[in-house]
Amino acid sequence: MRSTHCRSRSFTLPVLMLLFPWAAALGQTDFGDPLPGLTASELNRFQAGKAAFKEVEGTADGVGPVFNRDSCVACHDNQATGGGSAIFSTRIGTRINRQFDPLVRRGGPVIQTEGIVGREGYLYVGEVIPAEATIIARRRTPQTFGLGLVDAVPDMLLVGLAIKQALRTPEIAGRPNFVTDLRTGQWRVGRLGWKAAVPNLTNFSGDAYKEEMGITTPGWLPDEDGRLIDDENPPQGDTSLLEYNPVGNPNEGDIEDVVLFTDFMTFLAPPPRGVITVAVRQGEKLFASIGCADCHVPALYTGNHVSPALRFRRVAAYSDFLLHDMSALGDGIEQGQARGTEMRTAPLWGLRTQPSFLHDGRATTLREAILQHAGQGSSARIRFQRLKWWEQEQLLAFLNSL
Repeated sequence: MRSTHCRSRSFTLPVLMLLFPWAAALGQTDFGDPLPGLTASELNRFQAGKAAFKEVEGTADGVGPVFNRDSCVACHDNQATGGGSAIFSTRIGTRINRQFDPLVRRGGPVIQTEGIVGREGYLYVGEVIPAEATIIARRRTPQTFGLGLVDAVPDMLLVGLAIKQALRTPEIAGRPNFVTDLRTGQWRVGRLGWKAAVPNLTNFSGDAYKEEMGITTPGWLPDEDGRLIDDENPPQGDTSLLEYNPVGNPNEGDIEDVVLFTDFMTFLAPPPRGVITVAVRQGEKLFASIGCADCHVPALYTGNHVSPALRFRRVAAYSDFLLHDMSALGDGIEQGQARGTEMRTAPLWGLRTQPSFLHDGRATTLREAILQHAGQGSSARIRFQRLKWWEQEQLLAFLNSL
């Protein structure tokens, strides 16, 4: 497998800005476009990965025995292939003796709602939330636009942001979620997923292949729950039912599919920016002045990536990709080092295309999303509430331009 992972040097964000301003900006793209500046080989990998991302898989390909969807694009199609959607996944857990339990023995941590027809005509039925689950979290399907750039941000840059926040604004300081790369065993800074529990796109692809489509991939290390990517998901946690699985246990999914998904997302351009008006520019200033930009950092930079298209590029995601204690806005789930009240700062690029907001879609407007901020987000929420009505509208206009 050819790696497209970032080979980082010890550049800090200010040094990158000073040394590589000429290389920082990306050209304008549309939703679903490849990154500008790809080589012919990289463009071919992008197109092959896109075809795999759109492919509908069946039982013979290893789908099941329980699953949620039979293709990647079934959940990632808003605006273009690779977008988010209004589809939610469900994670469960409970607490036993003050310890978080993902309820693997009862079908957790992810509930799969569909089933296949197994050997001897056995009908697998989708899982339901078990009675033991005292923590139930809905997770909105995220977009994958620009995730190759996020993948390429050096770990030390994110650690540096955490240190900077601890020194300058300790009351809202975030922290990295250090997790294990399930392919290499290396200790990495997580940056993908609602809890920043996934360190890179290879892990992201392999995990989603298993949890959402039920297709396992051999040769992976245990995750934070002690499970392997090549372990089947027993329906409702009942391993005896795996004997009816028509493709075997594990079903030996092909690592090449994971490589293809990774290639597509690695070379997928970020979402384009909307129209920038005078109100939008004023709203961006207010966004910074009331403290929103302290966590929703306007831009980061990639490191010395093997692909020139991803090397020393500006990443205008509006996130620090760190964990912050959001109190009541947390989902109760623990992943990696993330506690139940902690959530990763959600990237804001592509915000204007989202059908709902926050991790569980509880907010249907951006104003509602701001007013739901709690914990370390409370101070920014209070400052927003103190703005004059026209200033609030300007700030919302800025968010609607992302």
